[in-house]
Amino acid sequence: MFSRGIVIGKFYPPHRGHKYLIDTARAQCRELTVIVCWRKGQEISGYLRAQWLQRIHPDVRVILLDDDRLADDDSKGWAENTIAALGYVPDAVFTSEAYGDPYARFMGTVHVLVDKERTHIPISATMVRSDPMKYVPFLEPCVRGYFSKRIAVVGAESTGTTTLANALAEYYGAPWVPEYGRAYSEGKRYLKADPSWRSEEFVHIAAAQSALENVLAESSNGLIILDTDAFATGIWHERYMGTRSTEVERIASERRPDLYLLTGDEIPFVQDGLRDGEHIRHGMHERFIERLTEECRPYVLVTGSSNERLAQAIKAIGAVVGEPASSPTVPHTAFKKRVVG
Repeated sequence: MFSRGIVIGKFYPPHRGHKYLIDTARAQCRELTVIVCWRKGQEISGYLRAQWLQRIHPDVRVILLDDDRLADDDSKGWAENTIAALGYVPDAVFTSEAYGDPYARFMGTVHVLVDKERTHIPISATMVRSDPMKYVPFLEPCVRGYFSKRIAVVGAESTGTTTLANALAEYYGAPWVPEYGRAYSEGKRYLKADPSWRSEEFVHIAAAQSALENVLAESSNGLIILDTDAFATGIWHERYMGTRSTEVERIASERRPDLYLLTGDEIPFVQDGLRDGEHIRHGMHERFIERLTEECRPYVLVTGSSNERLAQAIKAIGAVVGEPASSPTVPHTAFKKRVVG
């Protein structure tokens, strides 16, 4: 048993091979520090990778080390930087790489090589970056949620958004993120005081919608269906408040869906007691098109019967995820097979 050990790497992104390495090291050390090396400009920030690793391994210490100033093969430089960052010489360094021997030697410590040939967990970060959807089973939930393809179904009132979102979630065996704003509106239904809307309520709705989306993405199989999103909340802020909200739009900018499915307004309007009315529906539909176009958000307009809309949506999603579309009457299994514990 070592007293203090370290694991070092880019973890770009963390995957189950990294988890195996860290778990192996943790079992042999009283204290373990995981060092995340990062360079500015990388698609996934070092801060986010460190957060993921801390969630996956709450019983280890995670620190960031700037990767900009050193070459990958500068073992002496990395050894010196590591000791400076730690404030001590570790008793052992655990890696799955050939650089581990010179790196440990320059630190004056022991190198423990773990699964260099990737026989226990056949995966690498390069493989994940090349095709995240293919390697979803090798990702922990928090990382899986980041890479999951997000499909947002949006539209004006009574245009069948929830019907389509539910059908897609069932077809793909994917999580369905319900419309938080709908539940919030229903909660206000019986208010005896002034029921009018305030701008801060839309900020709350946008933040809650995004939080719910991110939580459910962690249980996804590589795909998640959103029954609206924070971007749509911003459009409804315009409708009720008469102006755009900088804060709502900031929330919407934090994560953009991979595809929007805009439901057409050609179907009959149904009043459910909460909706504004048919007189504003087409104007709202046009505003969705304007805003989607303005922000260069990829979208496809779906129209027709429920089955026709589903077929159009499946075809559009297939282009995003790189899978051929099949008949909406045939249950989809490709994503279900990717589900992992």
